[in-house]
Amino acid sequence: MILKALSLVNYKNFESQDFEFDDKINCFVGANGVGKTNALDAIYHLSFGKSYFNPIASQNINHDAEFFVVDGIFEKHEKTEKIIVSLKRGQKKMIKRNAKAYEKFSDHIGFVPLVIISPADRDLIIEGSETRRKFIDSVISQSDKAYLNNLISYNKVVAQRNALLKYFALNNTFNAQTLEIYNEQLDSYGAEIFNTRREFLETFIPIFKARYKAISNDNEAVNLVYKSDLHEQRLKDLLVQNLNKDKALHYTSVGTHKDDLVFEIETYPIKKFGSQGQQKSFLIALKLAQFDFIKAQSGVTPLLLLDDIFDKLDENRVAQIIGLVDDDNFGQLFISDTHPERTEQVIKQIHQSYKMFKL
Repeated sequence: MILKALSLVNYKNFESQDFEFDDKINCFVGANGVGKTNALDAIYHLSFGKSYFNPIASQNINHDAEFFVVDGIFEKHEKTEKIIVSLKRGQKKMIKRNAKAYEKFSDHIGFVPLVIISPADRDLIIEGSETRRKFIDSVISQSDKAYLNNLISYNKVVAQRNALLKYFALNNTFNAQTLEIYNEQLDSYGAEIFNTRREFLETFIPIFKARYKAISNDNEAVNLVYKSDLHEQRLKDLLVQNLNKDKALHYTSVGTHKDDLVFEIETYPIKKFGSQGQQKSFLIALKLAQFDFIKAQSGVTPLLLLDDIFDKLDENRVAQIIGLVDDDNFGQLFISDTHPERTEQVIKQIHQSYKMFKL
């Protein structure tokens, strides 16, 4: 997968900007606040139909404008593909592939495989379980449409069941039959999601451990532990057992929407016991494992975006990461950095073609 060209209109701080990219390495350089990360986020937008950094779609429109357009020209399997993401204030976002709009955004997920490594990834360690679930879901969904559809259906049923529980509370009523329908649906979708996540992690964890070993010089043992209510019991039984609790809370308190992924170093939570350097290496290993997994599953080399990576890591770790990407396993690379000289010096070690974009 190669991004040949990118055109931005009214996207964040860009009023109008065009880029033509090198097939290997592309570097956005300049002072803080000039839009380096925004350029990477525009590329992310073309892959996922949303921003990596700001979930409120309208806030990605330039302050003085009424709309934004992100236009990308890709080369995939020697065929040219044109992707456009656009949004007008007060209207629904649109994603088009070769001038044809997608009816469902989920149909686009996975078409442009992409992995981003960013300082914002620290949320995976410090935030709650939802952030880590989204990471798992994002990795699996890029190559497994059935999983993505199960996930969408499951989340819809959870929302419906929650609305029903609130209705029961507000109207001082209860209907076991209606609730049972939702329980059956959640049990079915939940089992599929749980089994897919479990199988995914069986494949993913060894890849992650190998990546961490390469980055950290094999200094410590790391692990990912999958926590789920469904390890012990079927979801249908758990929903019955927790009915009184759910009625009191007005929402569904058990299920795969409560799953978590525990990050461990030497069997302890990395959030509490990992140094900053260990945490950064852990996150980069996680993202490089994501890259490896998606490539193996889809047969397409993902785009790799490195946001502000040189500012966040010591030179030894940067050198190791650059060493990792200096092989045929990796495809097209996009980097943002505040120091053009530093970036160019590191990139020259790779012996690949590159382009510098000074913003």
